[in-house]
Amino acid sequence: MRLDQLEAFLAIIETGSFQAAAQRCGVTQSTISRQIQTLEAELQAVLLHRQVQAKVTVAGAALLPRARRICQDWQLATSEIRDLMAGKQPEICLAAIHSVAAYLLPPVLQAFYQDHPEVQLRVTSLGSDRALKVLRDGLVDMAIVMDNPRLTTSPEMVVQPLYEEPVQILMAAHHPLTQFTQVPWGALAAYPQVVFKDGYGMQRLVQDQFERHGGTLQVALELNTLDAFRGVVRQGDWLALLPQSALQEMGADPALAVRSSADPVLTRRVVLVTTRDRLTIAPLLHLSQLVHQQIDHRYPAPSTPAP
Repeated sequence: MRLDQLEAFLAIIETGSFQAAAQRCGVTQSTISRQIQTLEAELQAVLLHRQVQAKVTVAGAALLPRARRICQDWQLATSEIRDLMAGKQPEICLAAIHSVAAYLLPPVLQAFYQDHPEVQLRVTSLGSDRALKVLRDGLVDMAIVMDNPRLTTSPEMVVQPLYEEPVQILMAAHHPLTQFTQVPWGALAAYPQVVFKDGYGMQRLVQDQFERHGGTLQVALELNTLDAFRGVVRQGDWLALLPQSALQEMGADPALAVRSSADPVLTRRVVLVTTRDRLTIAPLLHLSQLVHQQIDHRYPAPSTPAP
């Protein structure tokens, strides 16, 4: 059963004759007749009484409402896809890690709204692994996350590097390790750590760093919000290894201290991930461009000295 057969069937009913249906469909009468004959053969039922004015049989009457629904759904689908490819996107769903959602995205979202006020933006803060999963499942259109090649190897995935930043150490202002400007990894291993929950890229990054340098990560608590890290760490000797961008406001808190680690300095790489087909949609492409513009503004490339 093909769509053109159903369209021919409906045209005959609505015009009352094979000849008028052919004119409406822009084909010859013999083509209309052949389409109906093929449809009747597939269904093994006569659909139309061939009289001066064509009328449906009992089988044709049973097919009629379904044929109308199928053709209407097809017209609606083609219209929606045409609008989508023309940039008429009703909404965009974006998943981002917490520090990006808090500090990087606000000016991007403002600029996007000014350019596309008709598009509804939905932003969800998620851990990197969870964000990539919902992107693969088609629940969001774009993710800004810590790089994880293990989850972005599919050929349809597009991974655009954004920036790298150091991971620093958050501690209470009275913590013994405040004596260091750059804290040795061996000293870090002596204190309990507050880490992001499983599914967050930071937990995996910190765990791998300790394993590479022969230390044992003592996990005292798992959290998933930056405010919770701030509240817990200021109470005692627990430490938290967090990306530099997440510590922008915490360094001004007199109850907290921020230190760098000794070499090797741990860094995290942040990327924008989407799929190739989504980048053909104008609003999504524009959103990705705005993100890159904001990155270029916040992390300008170092100038090259004149020769």
